[in-house]
Amino acid sequence: MTSFNKYTHVFEPIRIGNMTVKNRIQFSPMVSSLSTPSGGVSSELLGYVKSQARTGVGVITIGSTPIDHINGVDFFGALDVTSDDNITDLRRLSEAVHRYGAKLSVELVHAGRSAPKEFRPGQMAIAPSPIPVEGGATDIREMNEDDMQTIIGEYCDVAERLMKANFDMVMVHAAHGNLIAQFLSPKFNQRSDIYGGSFENRCRFPLQVLKAIRERVGRKLCIDMRISGDELIPGGMQIDETIAFIKLAQQYIDTVHVSQGLIVEPRYMPYTMPPFYLPHCHNVKWAAAVKADPGVKIPVTVVGSITTIEEAEEIIASGKADMVAMARQLMCDPKTLYNAWHGCEEDTRPCLRCHECAPADIVHLRCATNPILGREAELGEIGPARKSKKVLVIGGGVAGCMAAKTLVERGHDVTLMESSDKLGGRLHEISCLSFKFDMRRHLKWLMSSTMKCGAKILLNTPATVENVLSLNPDVVFVATGADRFMPPIPGIDRENIHHVLDVDTGRVQVGDTVVVCGGGLSGMESALELSNEGKKVTVVDMIPVEEFAKDHSPAPRGILLQLLEKNGVKLIGSSRVTAFTDEGVVIESQAGEKTTLPCTDVVAAFGMKKNDKLLNQLRQLIPDVIAVGDCNEVKNIKNANQIAFNMALDV
Repeated sequence: MTSFNKYTHVFEPIRIGNMTVKNRIQFSPMVSSLSTPSGGVSSELLGYVKSQARTGVGVITIGSTPIDHINGVDFFGALDVTSDDNITDLRRLSEAVHRYGAKLSVELVHAGRSAPKEFRPGQMAIAPSPIPVEGGATDIREMNEDDMQTIIGEYCDVAERLMKANFDMVMVHAAHGNLIAQFLSPKFNQRSDIYGGSFENRCRFPLQVLKAIRERVGRKLCIDMRISGDELIPGGMQIDETIAFIKLAQQYIDTVHVSQGLIVEPRYMPYTMPPFYLPHCHNVKWAAAVKADPGVKIPVTVVGSITTIEEAEEIIASGKADMVAMARQLMCDPKTLYNAWHGCEEDTRPCLRCHECAPADIVHLRCATNPILGREAELGEIGPARKSKKVLVIGGGVAGCMAAKTLVERGHDVTLMESSDKLGGRLHEISCLSFKFDMRRHLKWLMSSTMKCGAKILLNTPATVENVLSLNPDVVFVATGADRFMPPIPGIDRENIHHVLDVDTGRVQVGDTVVVCGGGLSGMESALELSNEGKKVTVVDMIPVEEFAKDHSPAPRGILLQLLEKNGVKLIGSSRVTAFTDEGVVIESQAGEKTTLPCTDVVAAFGMKKNDKLLNQLRQLIPDVIAVGDCNEVKNIKNANQIAFNMALDV
């Protein structure tokens, strides 16, 4: 008899230490910043953790939780586990998780040299060696043995406290350049005493920490350890030493969680949570190396851009890891596991890997495509409206689709009017670049899920004032998007001047030497694609080079800039385009110096402008007209989804 479950390895229980986990998926630690300012369990954090448990995962690991709130914090809004006064609140978390049959863990961290100054006023950062952080802390002192004993005691106290709060496991964060990783790394441990130098010496303090925790909690609490398979930075920890340390540590720990990279060194930070420019499953090679070593006897978990249960199944079935950790996909669609179990994977909303859930100025966790994330306590279940209304949505792009689906869910009679022959709007154009695989998957889902949401979909139906009024709607959502902006620069109508969307989609072909006018995200990504094709590319903009692609999230922006640099793309900032001529693009610097950039073709990436003509007409004729998406504010997918969802809740 054939089982309905296609993912037999993913849904197989696993024994970790003294506990049995119901399946092989871990909700990997993710900074949420949802605690109260003092680190308490807020209703938002409780709602978020409960939603994690409802996904059906086997283990949940709360992200980046400091064992020292004096000089060890690395992120705003971290959970405080350093006081017995918090045990009662912490039990609220374990109760919520255990209700759904999951196990609860927490990522214990001391930031060491990477602790931001704003989180430790009046205190110096401490580290194995006082090596400054690029663009970060410089006030760092070398730890002495008293410091080490204090920190060992803090790890033990926290682990015991979490055990009393009915947590099932703790994850000791020894990856990404945090304190324990700093001791292990030959790059960041420059000590000349028994805690530095040789591999044996660099392992000494990390092993003391693990040994002390085990002695304090016995086998009543499982111990996980996160480690970078490779720190990637020259002179850093590499896979051979990582495996050697795991073999030493496994006498104290029950499982190991393999990642890579460094969280605080800007060039290597993106590899800890890879954006869409990098491949899926990029840490599997490190986990497979750990698994292949016959001396490693504990279960191995791998993390890093694993976004489908199919990917997870292959990893586990092939013996490359025992468990798979994911966060962004589960945040994007909490029903990812449910849909896999029930054989309806096509209903799962794919993660864009856009990093909007982890911007630099993070205050609360949010997702570009799931507007409920981080707001579970506020919103609860989306209930029906008090009165069903007749609602017309004009435009089938990102905002229009989100509005239509939300309005239907609330019980309204919804019609969606789209001028083209398919839904998706500008996503059809901006997803064409070779590295936009995740967006193409998302576009396919967006069209499918909207077509079957229950709204009346009118394709090939341009909206006019007359046909809108003929429908007699109670409310109109206008999501007509944005149009191309082409500034009145002399020569802009020349045949070799092409709009960025025409180039990206392949509607036009360009020669070997290209100037991209516009250092925003669309221009920079077009430049990357063209340089990947072997073109010689220059990007020019009025803003300083330091602000190119400034609206991008930090990690993907960092990778984008690295890839452009690798491909030899020239960036020219603080220069205005004044004309297009037979010789090329004429630019003028802020000092008034004019230069001509020779080229075969020009890519015009001057941005977009709101398409709000119909909106302004309807606002004079219908009382309840709501603008969403780019016709309201030209921005990004996250903004379009969030505003459309919020407005639909208020109808």
